[in-house]
Amino acid sequence: MSERDSGRAVATFEDVTFGYSETPAVEAVSFGLDAGDFLGLVGPNGSGKSTLVRLLLGLDRPDAGRVRLFGQPAHEVDTGTRVGYVAQAAATAGRKMPVTVREVVRMGRYPHVPHGRFRREDRTAVDDALATVGITDLDTRRLGALSGGQRQRVFIARALATEAEMLVLDEPTVGVDAASRESFFELLATLNREGMTVVLVEHDIGVVTTYATHVACVNRRLYFHGDADGFAESDALAQAYGANQRIVEHDHDHDHEHHD
Repeated sequence: MSERDSGRAVATFEDVTFGYSETPAVEAVSFGLDAGDFLGLVGPNGSGKSTLVRLLLGLDRPDAGRVRLFGQPAHEVDTGTRVGYVAQAAATAGRKMPVTVREVVRMGRYPHVPHGRFRREDRTAVDDALATVGITDLDTRRLGALSGGQRQRVFIARALATEAEMLVLDEPTVGVDAASRESFFELLATLNREGMTVVLVEHDIGVVTTYATHVACVNRRLYFHGDADGFAESDALAQAYGANQRIVEHDHDHDHEHHD
C-alpha cells in the first residue's frame, strides 16, 4: 500500500443509532476506518457488533446518523466486488455443496468476466488467490471435504480473487481448532501488512490486541476507538463488559507486550 493510500477514509460512522425494536441496538456511535487499518470490533454478546457490520455493509440503514462506505452512503454501495465478507458460519458453510475449491474461488472473478469468458488474467487471479492463502494443493478438493479452517481460507481466496478492498469477518473461527485459528489470524495479519483493510468481529480479546492495529469496543455505545496498545492500557474493556477482563496476548512474531 502506498503512503498516499494510507490514512484514506474507507468507512465512517457518524452519530449512528439503530434498533430492531424500541431499544437501540447501537446508539450515538461515531468512529472511522482508514485504508490499511486492521480493526478489531469487540464487545459482550448482544452489544451491537453484528449490527454495526450490517450497517457497514449497507444491509440495514441507521435510524439516525450516517454510515459512509468508500465515500458514499453504505446502502448505496455495491459491496459485491469491493468487500469480502466472511460470516460466522464460514467454517461450516458449503459442506453439502458439490463444488471444488477452485470453482468457489473462480466465483470471485464473475464480476470481472465479460460474457462468462475467463481470460488469462482471470485464471492468474484465481491461482494467485489460492497461493496467497496457502491452499493451492487443495484446488481440486470438494468444499465439503475440507476442515473448517480450510473452508475459511477458501472464502478469503474468493474475496482476493474478486480484488476486494476490504475484508469483513464476523467471528469467523467459531468451531475451528486452536492451531487453525492461530494460522488464520496470522494470515489476516499478513494480508493487512500487504495493504488489505480488515474488520474483525471477535470475542477473543487476546486475538484482537495481538493482531489488530485498531480497536472499537462497543456495548450499544462506543467505549473506545483507537490503537490496540491504547485499548490494552485503557479501562474501556471493564466499562463495556461491566467486569474486569483479562487480556491475554497470543504468541506471535509481532513486538507486543503481554498484559495480565
